[in-house]
Amino acid sequence: MNEEKDMADARTILAGYRASIDNIDAALIHMLAERFRCTKAVGVLKAEHGLPPADPAREQQQIARLRQLAKDAHLDPDFAEKFLNFVVREVIRHHEQIAASNGMTKAG
Repeated sequence: MNEEKDMADARTILAGYRASIDNIDAALIHMLAERFRCTKAVGVLKAEHGLPPADPAREQQQIARLRQLAKDAHLDPDFAEKFLNFVVREVIRHHEQIAASNGMTKAG
């Protein structure tokens, strides 16, 4: 009987954790969507003014900043950097597409 109650309690606790995880995942998706709305506007601005899609100096600053934020938050900085690199590659790809549609080349 005790074992059944322990399992039921464990399932209740697990359901609570999963609900929190689902909420966090939803927030992450909405935040990424907002981030990409902003970076799309940046891509349009860059294309309109003939600026290159990528900005390596800015990317390095962001990596350093994100690694420090991760460290402060007790998150693996290597993981945070990999995540940012993935996002930045996608942003650059979008900026290249925007630039191409405005007659610019990859080199700017």
